[in-house]
Amino acid sequence: MPPPVVADVIVIGSGVAGLSLALRLADRARVTVLAKGIVSEGSSLYAQGGVAAVVNQAEDSFEAHFDDTLQAGAGLCHADTVEQVVRRGPEVITWLQHLGVPFTTDHGRYAENGSAELHLTREGGHSHRRVVHADDATGRAIETALVRRARAHPGITLLEHQLAIDLITAAKLGLAGVNRCLGLYVLDKRSGEVAPLAARHVVLATGGASKVYLYTSNPDTSTGDGIAMAWRAGCRVGNMEFMQFHPTCLYHPRAKSFLISEAVRGEGGRLLLPDGEPFMQAYDPRGELASRDIVARAIDYEMKRRGLDHVNLDISQQPADFIKTHFPTIYRRCLELGYDMTREPIPVVPAAHYTCGGVVTDLRGRTDLDRLYAIGECAFTGLHGANRLASNSLLECLVFAEAAAEDIAGRLTPDGSAAPALPGWDESRVTDADEHVVVSHNWDELRRFMWDYVGIVRTTKRLERAQRRVEMLSEEIHEYYRNFRVTNDLIELRNLVLVAELIIRSALWRKESRGLHYTRDYPEPDPRYANRDTVLIPPLFATAAEFANA
Repeated sequence: MPPPVVADVIVIGSGVAGLSLALRLADRARVTVLAKGIVSEGSSLYAQGGVAAVVNQAEDSFEAHFDDTLQAGAGLCHADTVEQVVRRGPEVITWLQHLGVPFTTDHGRYAENGSAELHLTREGGHSHRRVVHADDATGRAIETALVRRARAHPGITLLEHQLAIDLITAAKLGLAGVNRCLGLYVLDKRSGEVAPLAARHVVLATGGASKVYLYTSNPDTSTGDGIAMAWRAGCRVGNMEFMQFHPTCLYHPRAKSFLISEAVRGEGGRLLLPDGEPFMQAYDPRGELASRDIVARAIDYEMKRRGLDHVNLDISQQPADFIKTHFPTIYRRCLELGYDMTREPIPVVPAAHYTCGGVVTDLRGRTDLDRLYAIGECAFTGLHGANRLASNSLLECLVFAEAAAEDIAGRLTPDGSAAPALPGWDESRVTDADEHVVVSHNWDELRRFMWDYVGIVRTTKRLERAQRRVEMLSEEIHEYYRNFRVTNDLIELRNLVLVAELIIRSALWRKESRGLHYTRDYPEPDPRYANRDTVLIPPLFATAAEFANA
């Protein structure tokens, strides 16, 4: 473990949000970026679709993107947030081009010094072609460019295999004055050692919490760490009931988490039953281009009522060269698993994909805790409302990384006070775990009952059953955490159980169906809940002693 460091800014997370902020600040501050694994690992790497941005204002408009976002958000988007994000879209695309991101043009891949017109694709919920992409591996293209720049920048320190455990605040240390974030405790996953890291500002860019479900399109790192840490530090969270399920993940025992991009349907892919019958027109006049919540719910309903393991997605009516050119990554992976998408349909199922809620922030990424910021999927900015519009996620990462960086830059002037000494991690009353099976069993049980009871379709009875289960698991895990040395699995399970509790509490409060939250007991939207976010307020720590490995 590196020795405790004092940085101007510590960024927890090395995806598009975290690295973008680091690069925008690195000329003005000392920035340390913590990665749970290698720097490039995370959800950003697997984003296939692209970045929604109005770069062709002759055929598109900010107003249209604004309206599409609001329509997908089902009455819960914050208009000021949507306005800020949509209007900054072209600017962040230009910034990425200057970094050398190889976006696809109408004539092929983007040359770093080229100025060819960008190829735009269309995805579900969009009224125009406005999704800028790098073939079907946009996240990988952006992440690769950001990592390359970050490794070369002398103002950025990259620390890999570091797992954040908890934030350290003035209140937790019993310090007088305004409560503020002072740093965090970090587990070095290679050595097993825990140490405090101090910083003037801390940025949560930890991604979402889709690993709380049994089936997910996300990598194993999506365990809600930032949301859980912020809650324990006294920050509000919002709209956690709105978990987005991507309609189309490849159904194959060896295709763990492999996403079939929204763009496949945007370019003419049709959803079919096993007998070849299309079914989406029965659910929405937009058919396959309906928003993700509608498509996922339609697939889920057809699978349950017909006893199906999957439905099919068919784009074989398009020329083979078109498919191979537009979806090379998807084509190659499907072929490896025995499916030739140029000739036949491919089997797909919904899977947990995106956390629309998170840590409550303002338009600058500020949380309730002074000097703590949250950006990207772990944040609740009000952009997505009750359902995220396709390809608005990377856009949000980029726009709020810039906004938060500018705010932090304006607050970097030293205030003259010495940084307080941070206490070391106390392991005097813990031992090595004697039964690791407890953690693995609880992990499996949590993900299974969340999938069964708090998934695409919910009922009050299912949610109450899940709530009882999560309360028991919380007690077991809390006891385990207090008595044994921390491990990667234990820390992530502790965070997931807390996130599961927040999702269930939020879903029980919202007695209506809206966007991604669908309950059979209240199947229609209720006007009383329009423009009402589900904001949960955490309990405050009564004493600093309660924080000792609390």
